[in-house]
Amino acid sequence: MKSVNVPPRPIHAGLWGLIFLCILVWSAYQPQDMLTWFLEALPAILAAVVLLATRRCYPLTSLAYQLILIHAIILLVGAHYTYAQVPLFSELQTWLGSERNDYDKLGHFAQGFVPALVAREIVIRQQVFNGILWRNFFIVCFVLAVSASYELIEWGAALLSEEAAEAFLGTQGYVWDTQSDMFWALIGALTALMTLNRLHDAQLKDLH
Repeated sequence: MKSVNVPPRPIHAGLWGLIFLCILVWSAYQPQDMLTWFLEALPAILAAVVLLATRRCYPLTSLAYQLILIHAIILLVGAHYTYAQVPLFSELQTWLGSERNDYDKLGHFAQGFVPALVAREIVIRQQVFNGILWRNFFIVCFVLAVSASYELIEWGAALLSEEAAEAFLGTQGYVWDTQSDMFWALIGALTALMTLNRLHDAQLKDLH
């Protein structure tokens, strides 16, 4: 299945871009910690740049763009408040009697869910694998590699800036936070592969 130059409808592209810019500006305005904001928001900003640059030469499906936008919003909200202090999840924390704010788990679930869908799109369009099992195995391994790489980046950033370490890492005293983050990314990847196949395949056919 080869890619063709069929970018998203202009109204959709413009709307998604406007939503992203609005959330980005809000997120950058008086964040909880500016360094933490930069570190957390940078992946969303880089993704936006890449998508803008490849919109015409390698457009993705509408589903992929929508999920990437949702993931970017999750990142920008976490960047603004820090992942340990997102108000809605603080309310849930109080209501459930939990010891921690679990917004970071939503972020890591998305870190598995969205890259799995994007990876699936690329390997199908580039005809990398003949079999579904090998394709799904690669996608899960890819997602876990991305998750592990992000954990290493968090560790390195924390070593460079002790002041922002707790806010950026978001461990909240949980000794198994790194392993838990990777587990939620795995769950996200498996969920995407099990629930979006038909819808994704239908949109991939439209790229012909």
